Amino acid sequence: MLIDEQTLPALARGCSVLGAGGGGDVHTGLLACRQAVETYGPVPVVELDELPDGDMIMPCGYIGAPTVSIEKLGSSHEGEWLREGLEELTGRTVAALMAAEIGGSNGLQPIGWAASLGLPIADADGMGRAFPLVPQVTMEIAGIDPSPGVLTDERGNRLTINASDGQWLERIARTLSIEFGGRAASTEYTMTVAQARSATARGTVTLATEIGRAMLDADEPVAALADAISLRCLIEGKVVDVERQVTGGFVRGAAVIEGLREDAGRMLRLEIQNENLVAIEDGVVRAMVPDIITVLDTHTGAPIHTERLRYGQRVTAVAFPCHEIWRTDGGLALAGPRAFGYEFDYTPIEELA
Repeated sequence: MLIDEQTLPALARGCSVLGAGGGGDVHTGLLACRQAVETYGPVPVVELDELPDGDMIMPCGYIGAPTVSIEKLGSSHEGEWLREGLEELTGRTVAALMAAEIGGSNGLQPIGWAASLGLPIADADGMGRAFPLVPQVTMEIAGIDPSPGVLTDERGNRLTINASDGQWLERIARTLSIEFGGRAASTEYTMTVAQARSATARGTVTLATEIGRAMLDADEPVAALADAISLRCLIEGKVVDVERQVTGGFVRGAAVIEGLREDAGRMLRLEIQNENLVAIEDGVVRAMVPDIITVLDTHTGAPIHTERLRYGQRVTAVAFPCHEIWRTDGGLALAGPRAFGYEFDYTPIEELA
């Protein structure tokens, strides 16, 4: 598959759906990728099985508060600076880029960087969705070393991080991203192709593109999404309250949706840390991380990222299963509800619905 100007809108829509409200709003990311593809040409999407075992994969994306990315644009050179820094540290050549997370703009941005570098993008990512923390990736579960990490901003400032583990890399990188202005480009968990085959969520670029195409080609995009994936509708209604603040390099808050039509009389609260973490109704949890909770515009089907939620929007909140790796013991320890401070165990959306 080649990612060209015609493919990008579908990929962007699919990344938004998989982002669980996070990963950065895709609007600016789509514009940046479109310009890169127009300038440098389409980006090949490669299966990991097609690459030699010893080739080096560079996971990459942005770290910081998603609200910042709406106004703070990149320079288009961050991918180049990340690759240069990583190759200087390792003495090896990057063979392909990979999205650290397929969700939101972070699923798109590596496409633009790959175009400018003349490199392919791997049909895989480190989450199968979006998560707020750097070590909440499949590579951490697989035991891949997160270091060395490289961090850069749109000014060309470039820093190297050698952390003792993924949690320390998160703390250091998050603090540096705040000093960079709330957002930084980063790469960590560098690995060989042989490692990536068993340490990543595979096929997610293709999945996001297929989801997007199904929705964009449909007269009823929400129904089309339900046909494309195992979807559960949580509520259809109106956003009546939003609380949101940027703190510690994250967007934290909540949104309340009042039910309309068949859901009249119901109230659903979404709790947020960059992404939608849990959906609660009358004190009962209706959906929870690591399953994916996404808010869609009821009429257009366009996903609404957490930083774009506003009073009065007519929305449909949906949930669907996460990648299977997050339902393992290791996955739940890293990204289950208790990892975010909730005092309850994970229950799959299939059982809650």
